[in-house]
Amino acid sequence: MACKTITIFGSKGGVGKTFVAVNLATTLALSKKKVLLVDFDSSGSQDLVRMLNVSPRNSLADIIPLLGGAGEAGQVKSYTTIHSSKLEVLPFVSHMKQLRRVTSDNIRPFFKKANEDYDYIIVDAGKDFTEILMTIFDYSNLILLVATPDILAVSQVQNCLEILQRMQFPIKMIKLLLNRSESMGSYPWTQIRETLSCEIFSHIPSDGKAVGLALNRGVPCVINSSRGKIADAFNKIAHMLKKESLYIPTSEINRDKSTEEAVKPDGKFWDSFKGASGIGGFSGSIVNQAEDETVVLKKKIHEKLVDGLNKEGITIDNLSDRETLLEVKKMSEEIVANLIIEETGGKISSHEERVRLVRDIVNEALGLGPLEDLLADDDVTDIMVNCPQEIYVEKSGKLILTNKRFLSNDKMRSIVDRIIAPLGRRIDESTPMVDARLPDGSRFNAIIPPLSLRGPMMTIRKFGKERLEIDDLISRYNSMTPDIAEFLRRSVECRKNMIVSGGTGSGKTTLLNVISEFIPQGERIITIEDAAELQLKQSHWARLESRPMNIEGRGEVTIRDLFTNCLRMRPDRIVIGECRGGEVLDMLQAMNTGHDGSLTTLHANSTRDVMTRLNSLILLAGIELPQRAINEMISSAIDLVVHVNRFSDGTRKITGVTETLGLDKEYQLILKDVFVFKQEGIGQDGKVLGDYTATGYIPEVYEDFVTRGIPFDKSKFDPK
Repeated sequence: MACKTITIFGSKGGVGKTFVAVNLATTLALSKKKVLLVDFDSSGSQDLVRMLNVSPRNSLADIIPLLGGAGEAGQVKSYTTIHSSKLEVLPFVSHMKQLRRVTSDNIRPFFKKANEDYDYIIVDAGKDFTEILMTIFDYSNLILLVATPDILAVSQVQNCLEILQRMQFPIKMIKLLLNRSESMGSYPWTQIRETLSCEIFSHIPSDGKAVGLALNRGVPCVINSSRGKIADAFNKIAHMLKKESLYIPTSEINRDKSTEEAVKPDGKFWDSFKGASGIGGFSGSIVNQAEDETVVLKKKIHEKLVDGLNKEGITIDNLSDRETLLEVKKMSEEIVANLIIEETGGKISSHEERVRLVRDIVNEALGLGPLEDLLADDDVTDIMVNCPQEIYVEKSGKLILTNKRFLSNDKMRSIVDRIIAPLGRRIDESTPMVDARLPDGSRFNAIIPPLSLRGPMMTIRKFGKERLEIDDLISRYNSMTPDIAEFLRRSVECRKNMIVSGGTGSGKTTLLNVISEFIPQGERIITIEDAAELQLKQSHWARLESRPMNIEGRGEVTIRDLFTNCLRMRPDRIVIGECRGGEVLDMLQAMNTGHDGSLTTLHANSTRDVMTRLNSLILLAGIELPQRAINEMISSAIDLVVHVNRFSDGTRKITGVTETLGLDKEYQLILKDVFVFKQEGIGQDGKVLGDYTATGYIPEVYEDFVTRGIPFDKSKFDPK
């Protein structure tokens, strides 16, 4: 390593950080080394130049725009100020107005240039954790934390260590330098060593008289008192700094070359899980020569981490409680950080990249891999994994290709098993499809080969942490008008049977959740679902969930079975998450026999298509009924159909509220629209243009409002 960058840092004021930087740099310069001392203290105090009694010609802020040139003009040494000890000095700014000129991005070229000219770069860093400071640490080979032996300073050092380790700086490159270590009443250094996780590198004795004289004369203490005990301490430190093993090299690594987040062209979540499966390795690899070095590095380190954990007897089955899992994750992060140094020959020169790389590898081994970050992103509503290398998400209604990826088909399969095993579900060649729910209620679906041709596929429909209410749909998302909301509220209070229809991802379940808020608190509600995802606010709420057959082909409990049992549970209202089979017939019969006020969802393209779908599903029940009997049953049971649609701009709107009115002379269902959304076009910004309007039809439901004394303004049915 030609040039060593040493950063002197202390987050507590008054510990002597600048004093250490000046005297250490001077000592190295006196030993015939080419040394650059850089003041990165953004407070603009100018303490460093006062200690050296120099008048700098330029500052870092002055020269950063000039370093791109070739020849001598592009060299850092052309702009520094030289001290009598041959130490070269460069302050942060010449005046406070220059502070904004220096950023974390433009100091990167400075460090690369300075490394060409010097044996040592000593950085006097500020005391605040900023993005500039983190970049300085990224380009450092050694970090010396300066502290005095008092409890407050030691506590600050402990906080610094925690932050640096979270940023994945190797602990072996962080050393403690105890200043004024012989002060009266000081904290014993042996206790300090036991308290802190980093090594105590050296001690600087206390000599107030020598330090005071040196400061007053503007001369470094190692020159002013060259035979004193402080000078001896710095000479010992300078000698120790000759050891190459002290320094961690900085390496550059290419970022993933995956597609950045863009619209698809043409052509602390895991904590909720209980033990699922072992920590597996890779029997097959998707890495090839065309892939970038980051993916290759991930695979190598992942295999080493898994081997190490397996040797220690640590498997996912052992991590049944949150505290144990977090402890193992923390331990794994330290292991991975050290493995990265081994594989790359040094630390990666970007703390963001280091943190991301460590997190990804640990998540692959112990969590849900690349899904962890996506599940934690509140803006993501859907996650679609087409194959290990291709992961899409939906944000704001738009499909986006991410730069996330799984490392192999096998790793993706193991994560599928981790999700479904705690729920009693299974997936294999005999049952290559599975539905499940995640701990937060999100809907999960997976399908594996031979049915999926490019490897395992996963789809996750997330449910936001924020529970939407009716006002959100009106004001924030413009999904309905206050008039529609009021009509739906009164209809629920009037115990009208209602179907919420729409396509996939249109927001049926979300709308059903919101509508269910209108159910009075005093009623007993029973919900029946394939995968429990409804989130009702009522207190008297019983939840039922269907169950697939076991590995022996037994034990299946369908929604239809649950519905039959539900009728014996004294429900006031029955809410079915989604009707998709023969349970439709049972539901219609229940609605016709006193269980009014029930709600369900159904896949359909419009309110009128709902009736066609109901006819088809009733036939799936295996009972041959004439068309007239089916239509009479539907017209008698269903009062309202609310259709929600997702538009091209990603917005979701109620496009129709329709009432059923019985049969015509040909025994066909009569439907009347009460409210509709009329699209008028697409704006220049891609947003859907249109208006909600009442059709002018006064529904028969209104007569029930009047009969039951439920207030509703009849004028809201007038077209606007």
